Amino acid sequence: MHKHVDWDDPGAESVLRYYADRPEDCPEPHQGSIISARWRGFTVRVRVEARVDDTSIGEVVALIADDNGRRKQSVGDLALGDTVRLPDTSRAMEPRHPEEDEDDTP
Repeated sequence: MHKHVDWDDPGAESVLRYYADRPEDCPEPHQGSIISARWRGFTVRVRVEARVDDTSIGEVVALIADDNGRRKQSVGDLALGDTVRLPDTSRAMEPRHPEEDEDDTP
């Protein structure tokens, strides 16, 4: 059974919006793909196990705070290992977190 999640609107980070001018380049998730969405200030990564009508079903494999990139085991009632449904309309590009920036020291 999957856990119901009311995903945040991806807004400008929407995967579908990014590929709107070139839909033929938009990658369609397949079994094993890791896709992302936004939820309550976190990036949620989901490993796709199945696809049904433009919706991916899979396991939550990461919960990453959007403001600092820190990973969590759970946030509210969503936890690593939960099975969720993620519609393509909620897929989001991942933000760049501060610790992912390249080291500026010589």
